[in-house]
Parts: sequence; C-alpha cells; structure tokens
Amino acid sequence: GPNEVSTAVLASYQRYLYHHRKEGGGTLSLGTQWLRLVVVRSFFRWLARNNHILFNPASELELPKMDNRLPRNVLSFAEVEKILHQVDLSTIAGLRDRAILELLFCTGIRRGELINLKLYDMNLEKGTLFIRKGKGKKDRVVPTGERSLLWLEKYLDESRPRLVREDRKGDKENNALFLNNRGRAMKHYTLGILVRKYVKAAGIDKEGCCHMFRHSMATLMLEGGADIRYIQQMLGHAKLETTQIYTRVSIEKLKEVHLQTHPGALLKPKRKRK
Repeated sequence: GPNEVSTAVLASYQRYLYHHRKEGGGTLSLGTQWLRLVVVRSFFRWLARNNHILFNPASELELPKMDNRLPRNVLSFAEVEKILHQVDLSTIAGLRDRAILELLFCTGIRRGELINLKLYDMNLEKGTLFIRKGKGKKDRVVPTGERSLLWLEKYLDESRPRLVREDRKGDKENNALFLNNRGRAMKHYTLGILVRKYVKAAGIDKEGCCHMFRHSMATLMLEGGADIRYIQQMLGHAKLETTQIYTRVSIEKLKEVHLQTHPGALLKPKRKRK
C-alpha cells in the first residue's frame, strides 16, 4: 500500500523515468517525466492531508526543470506585411480584420485580452489601450502605435457602426470593441480562424495564429534595440525571466550584429603556413 512507498522508492521511480526507453528507442520528454511526477506528488500530498499516511515520501521529490520553450515560428516584418495585405479593405469585415491584425502585431495583445476589449478601453487621443485583467488578473496600459491607431479609427468610423445590430443595442456585448459579423462580441475560436485564414492566404507555412504576432512583436522590438523591461511591460509578463526567452530567439540577430560591429570578430585568422 501507500505506506510502503519510501523516499528511496520514489527516487528509484524518478531514475526509471529518466532512463526509460520507448519502443522507438527514444527517451521520455522532460514534459512527460514532469507530468508523471506531478501526479505522484499530488497523490501523496492528498493522502497525507487526509491522514491516510503519516509521512509524505514525495514532499522532497524534485521535479525536472522545464526550460521555457522558445517561441516557434516568429514572423519577419516582411511576412507580417504580407499577411496584412491579404485583407479585402472594400468590405466592412475586412476593415475590422485589418484593425485586429494591426493591433495584434503592434501591441502583442493576447487573444483572450483582445476579445475582452471594450469601446472605452481605447483612448484615441492618447493612442493607448487599456488591457483590463490580462493573464494573472493584472491591468496594463500599452501604446497602440500610429498605424494601428489609424486602422482602429477607420474601423470605428466606417465598419463597427454597420456591424452593430439595432435589436441588440441594449446588450452588454455591444460594448465590445470588436464585433463579429452578427454584431456580437468575438469568440476565441472565431478570432483564431480569422487570423489563420490570412496567414494561410499569405502563403506562410508556419503554425500558429494570434500568439505568433505576439512573439513576432517582442522579437522584432528586441532586435530593434528595445530594453527588455519595456517589452515585459508591453507583454504583461509578471516576471522578467518570462520575457528573457526572447533574448534567446534573437541570438542569430545578435551574432550577425556582433560579426558586423565587433573589431575582433571582423578579423580573419591568418592561415598557418605549412
């Protein structure tokens, strides 16, 4: 029973997971190891809390450290521009979609944060956006950027009034900044489909949709010389370590700049004479 499981037994199980080989010969990923050990640790914590065991052998069980994964499929500025130019600006929906894409790229806003935006969160005079209760239930104010602001104004003037349904004018949903084609607040999955459609139309074979714009904004800002603390504020990260992942994404750019600017890197080593 559970009382027979000791710290040594759990340490042995942890070693087993580390050295275990799957059918194809590969090892278990750190994520799989971490997940299995978390389940074990939670189970023994529950047993101890409910007095089924006197001692919790998993209390000192160390989980494998998970590296912050590098964001994949970061878009170049040229790719972002290509996506933006797929939108049909002659339609009401097209003006809305362009405003959404511009905002995703210019602010790095999360999908859930964007669909929760209200009309009064946008300050057109100051060119700022109030993002309320983002991840971690924290509010933040971010600049929209001139171009994004231009498209937002165009959407608010020419598109949104035509998306509002007369029979729903009293609805709370009518406060939503972005409305779907039925005059309701947009849903998570709808926004994902919308963005993915334009990425595909641009012929860009990269996985991802809304978050891809977020990663791209952070990476391009960093490469442009932005202080990482400002990027942290834009993204709404509670910890700087979360933002520092983008410094690893930009290592290729860093190598390129280093090669072009460092006097030592410019020197070509002389070949030894035989």
